[in-house]
Amino acid sequence: MKLEPASTGLVFPGQGSQAIGMGRELAQHFPAARSVFDEADAALGISLSAVMWEGPESALNDTLNTQPALFVHSLAVYQVFKSLYPEFQPSILAGHSLGQLSALCAGGALAFRDGLMLVRRRGELMKRAGEANPGGMAAILNLDIATLERICASASTADEPVQVANDNCPGQVVISGAKAAVERAMVLAKEAGARRAVPLAVSIAAHSSLMASIQADWDAAVSAAHVGDTQIPIIGNVSATLMLTAADLREDIQRQMQSRVHWTETIENASRGGVTTFIEMGTGTVLLGLIRRIAADATGLPLGTPADFSALE
Repeated sequence: MKLEPASTGLVFPGQGSQAIGMGRELAQHFPAARSVFDEADAALGISLSAVMWEGPESALNDTLNTQPALFVHSLAVYQVFKSLYPEFQPSILAGHSLGQLSALCAGGALAFRDGLMLVRRRGELMKRAGEANPGGMAAILNLDIATLERICASASTADEPVQVANDNCPGQVVISGAKAAVERAMVLAKEAGARRAVPLAVSIAAHSSLMASIQADWDAAVSAAHVGDTQIPIIGNVSATLMLTAADLREDIQRQMQSRVHWTETIENASRGGVTTFIEMGTGTVLLGLIRRIAADATGLPLGTPADFSALE
């Protein structure tokens, strides 16, 4: 492997990257991956692996399964990576939204089973919030953050808020909140010159104040989890800075529920710290696509299938 640890960062995808068949070939080729899937099935008391590999799609897209599925696949990839390159320690870890919990486990701050249970609880709580107070999200293309913040403020009311949820990369920002407010913001965004304003197929207003009803329960779940210091620096979604201590990791994970994912700043800060190669650990290449828009000179490598591992050799 020609990678240099000091200039390599591992990134972990979040919701939206799931696909039927995710992880199946990996489990067939690598015992280290198979053991992760088996442990997850046993811990959850369901065959999550069957849902991931066979569907139906409606079951995989249920957030109760989506979030654990993405987490398990990422950690299976990471365990294979560690088994093949036991001495390799990357410079930083980062995860997008849900992926931040995958990063905590990869960094040794959370044991796999504890992380899995926390991810499952996250899915339960977010689904509950979406059912109690349905909302919406939309991707806005080619409009800057400052303009979108003003638009969200104009589109919001006391009962119908909307806010910037994901600063994914220059030219791609996701807004989140009450459905009516999101729709008003989409109209204003187009009037302000956005190339597109695309509603997302979700009823959960992630990373917005509509998650306030579950915040206390989420805080309690994170506080009760056995979170320790990380062995590898992790860049937080909310702080967009390097974190090492259990206290900082907990706080960022808790605040993330209603706060913006600062992905652009995350990658910019990683690049300033000397990271020139990013490896996406898990399903798809969504994050690599964003990274190309943020750090054009960086190298991006997918790692989720046996073929991807062969390409590293």
